[in-house]
Amino acid sequence: MTTGRFHKMHGLGNDFVIIDAREEQTELSAAQVAAIADRHSGIGCDQLIILRPSENADVKMQIFNADGSEVEACGNAARCVAKLVGNQTRIETAGGIIIGNATKEGAIVDMGQPRFEWDSIPLAYAMDTLAMPVGWENLQNPAAVNVGNPHVIFFVDDSAAVELDRLGPMIEVDPLFPDKVNVNVADIRDGRINLRVWERGVGLTRACGTGACATAVAAIKRGLATSPVEVKLPGGALQIRWSEGTNIEMQGPTTYVFAGEADWAEFG
Repeated sequence: MTTGRFHKMHGLGNDFVIIDAREEQTELSAAQVAAIADRHSGIGCDQLIILRPSENADVKMQIFNADGSEVEACGNAARCVAKLVGNQTRIETAGGIIIGNATKEGAIVDMGQPRFEWDSIPLAYAMDTLAMPVGWENLQNPAAVNVGNPHVIFFVDDSAAVELDRLGPMIEVDPLFPDKVNVNVADIRDGRINLRVWERGVGLTRACGTGACATAVAAIKRGLATSPVEVKLPGGALQIRWSEGTNIEMQGPTTYVFAGEADWAEFG
């Protein structure tokens, strides 16, 4: 099918085109996804989400970045899907099954357990992922966490002062990260984490749910923060709860922007 309806939603400014293909099959090429995501000639979004039937959960969420590449997980999209479907929803992703519970303002999502093993990030070779003996210019000794997708986190004095638009794309494609990586820079003030994220395949975004989860987990594991912790992103704040051996819980708002209809054959 080439023509179909879509939902436009965002979580803290991280925005999505969501296509419900559970009853009417929709297949899009990477070029079509990139064309739809284009903010000048397409619909415009950070990620395109396709909902499909699932044998293991209530719905399967397929996630594509703005460049057309497919990724494993997206926390803000999971909240939007949970809010869209309603009630409690088991969501299958390429990074595993997560559970979302719709709230009045948005959703609470169980993101599963974080992974810290070097080959689970993955990294190109073994090293301590809590304080990695590597650096790029002034960004040194990051932590690495996989929360369904790979993140590297740098704790700095002032996250706003980091040239993330320059350093982010350099670190994203470094050979140390075989699957590329999401790049987070954070500072901690009065127990709150201030965070900026360069998303793999997207660029700078107003919010990144998995980045907030990974950064909170790394900060708690390093003893820099305690759970629950507020993570402030350019688009707004998320609440993250986590302790050793438990699943990550993320709570935050979602916004339904509009519904539309498009002929997908017109893109790409």
